[in-house]
Amino acid sequence: MNILYEEDGSFKVGSIMTDNSSSLQIESLSGKRSKIKAGNVLLHFAAPDMAEFLPQAEALANDIEAEFLWECCPPDEFGFEEIATEYYGHKPSPIESAAALLRLHSAPIYFHRKGKGRYRRAPADVLKAALAGAEKKRQALALQTRYSEELMRFELPPEFSNHLAQILYKPDRNTLEVKALETACETTRLSAAQLLHRCGAIPSEHDYHLQKFIYENFPQGTDFPPVELGAWDELPMGAQNAFSIDDASTTEIDDAFSVARLPNNNWRIGVHIAAPALGIPRDSDADRIASSRLSTVYMPGSKITMLPDSVVQVFTLAADRVAPALSMYIEVDAETLDILRHESRVERVHIAVNLRHDTLEPLFNEETLAAGKSDYPHAKELTLLWHLAQKMEAARGKSENNSQLDYNFHIESAGLLAGHPNDRVTITTRRRGSPIDKVVSELMILVNCEWGKSLAEHGFPGIYRTQQGGKVKMSTVAAPHQGLGVAQYMWSSSPLRRYVDMVNQRQIIAMLKAEDAPYPKNDAALYATLRDFDTMYTIYNEFQRSMERYWCLRWLIQENRGTIEAVVLRENLVRMTEIPLVFRAPSLPEQLPAGTRVELAVTGTDLLDLTLQTRYIATLADETTVEDFEELACQA
Repeated sequence: MNILYEEDGSFKVGSIMTDNSSSLQIESLSGKRSKIKAGNVLLHFAAPDMAEFLPQAEALANDIEAEFLWECCPPDEFGFEEIATEYYGHKPSPIESAAALLRLHSAPIYFHRKGKGRYRRAPADVLKAALAGAEKKRQALALQTRYSEELMRFELPPEFSNHLAQILYKPDRNTLEVKALETACETTRLSAAQLLHRCGAIPSEHDYHLQKFIYENFPQGTDFPPVELGAWDELPMGAQNAFSIDDASTTEIDDAFSVARLPNNNWRIGVHIAAPALGIPRDSDADRIASSRLSTVYMPGSKITMLPDSVVQVFTLAADRVAPALSMYIEVDAETLDILRHESRVERVHIAVNLRHDTLEPLFNEETLAAGKSDYPHAKELTLLWHLAQKMEAARGKSENNSQLDYNFHIESAGLLAGHPNDRVTITTRRRGSPIDKVVSELMILVNCEWGKSLAEHGFPGIYRTQQGGKVKMSTVAAPHQGLGVAQYMWSSSPLRRYVDMVNQRQIIAMLKAEDAPYPKNDAALYATLRDFDTMYTIYNEFQRSMERYWCLRWLIQENRGTIEAVVLRENLVRMTEIPLVFRAPSLPEQLPAGTRVELAVTGTDLLDLTLQTRYIATLADETTVEDFEELACQA
């Protein structure tokens, strides 16, 4: 005798070897013998053959309509053999009984299970809701299948268009779109970004990186709401001949300088810092904007400013205008260039000219200084500032270091925004420590150090940058910055571009006016600014580096470089000698010493993943000098 029984939620057949009333010893189709409980047996049969029983029952069950079977069922609990009798209109054969069982079991929406072989039909209202849910699920699955098929044909489903950013940058794996995308990615062996790019959903690789950054850090977008500035008192007039020194693309001009002779023949050096804190009081609308952004975001060819352009234009130290400024005037001995005294004021200054790096550096550099050339605007003032900067640097105990390179990216855009496929990128170098750099940096170090010192002496808290034991951190307490060789140092010279500088400027202005500090001691807002700024400044810098990496890869494609030279930094980490691109080169021979020059073949670039694939060709005969390697390693 054969039996149909249930085990682990499925139906099986077997041949009875021994019947012990409460349990049976059976043999399966495969010949395996096992022991089962008698309560698990649902049906006994002699025919058909055990191997044919379930296939025949399943075929017969497929012909039974679940809806009609539901109508045949009594309202109370019933057994499968009872409904089989009702359905067929006669005593059912074992095959017919098994068919009814299989159909009941396969339609849980219609029939609720109440025990082994026993069921109860679903109430009409429950069935209606369940069928609606099943239909909805069926339609969703069909839609998901359509999405996947279209994506695998590299066609973008129209439904994706309205929420592409979320699909790309913050995918919800419970949505149909993301499920379909994952299926398509698995089939095509492409990443989500690569697949959607193939579908035309991403205008450019540049747009992908920029929009990802904006989506994550500017959820409301980068546009500014209308803002009104606060009023400030009439300010006295200060320097009449100030000039700034900035990159050609700079619009947020934070600092300028002036030079004048005093009656005692000494020099009066003015350092003038734009003063947006005058018109942006704490907790104003403009302040809330600045405190949410915390800094201007830089990237090659573009930037996202901390302040609206309408605000920047009021306070930027642009040429041919008078602007409010926080100034420090330094009296310098005419012979020794010793700093004798200094004082700070809140005033207006007239900006005579904006000097730009690209036109000034060919005229004002170490060679022209050594040759005594002075046939360019503000040559005498710049020469004086250069000698003063050298003296201040020496006083800090810092030696001259011209080894490190800065890289400038210039984008000639073929479209409205950088990132167009026809854009051209030019990557140029500038050595740090040039006369331009030294003049600006030393005077900024001076005012940031002295204003930080004054705040501490007057009991005004501020936000300082400290370095002790090689670790740089931000603090509300004045402490040494060993790297700069100063007793304290704060950021206060870029208030149009950094929120910390604006906060510190508010404190400095209040101190000079003998007013209460906008941020008293232990002010929670001061600590929140310190924490949030440190976090966001790191994020912004990482984004800038990733966009510079993008343009380095674009440069390789643009220049059609089939081979490149690189320097080993450590293990298989290398850096190109021409541009600041650091990457892994897995094909390098093992144990090449740091500083070794190698030649690599470019085998692929991925502008979405920002990766470069290379193949080792050869180790070059000459190695970098120690100085060159230190420079490359520092840039890495």
